[in-house]
Amino acid sequence: MSKQIAGWIMYRNLRAFLELLSRYVDYAFDDTDWETVEAGVRDTDDEKPDGWYSYPLAGTSATLEVGLARSVGSEVMSVSVTGIETPELHLRADTLLSAFASI
Repeated sequence: MSKQIAGWIMYRNLRAFLELLSRYVDYAFDDTDWETVEAGVRDTDDEKPDGWYSYPLAGTSATLEVGLARSVGSEVMSVSVTGIETPELHLRADTLLSAFASI
């Protein structure tokens, strides 16, 4: 059964978060991915239901859907990750999200 995690991180940590999360699903997150995400989150708003941007991380071991939205007026990014199928991946993704929220 697929699980979801959600939380927030600072925008300055977004690329590192996505790069590390990608490694957990064997996806090669690169500059093109980052440019796409950077453009996609530009006009997001976490207070609007249709204000989120979604980006897939389709790796060889799993496919995750990462929802992203800015908290308007701050550097905070709301994050939602779905498609987590294993307890190990859930723990890794949750730990990663918690770590990047604290720095």
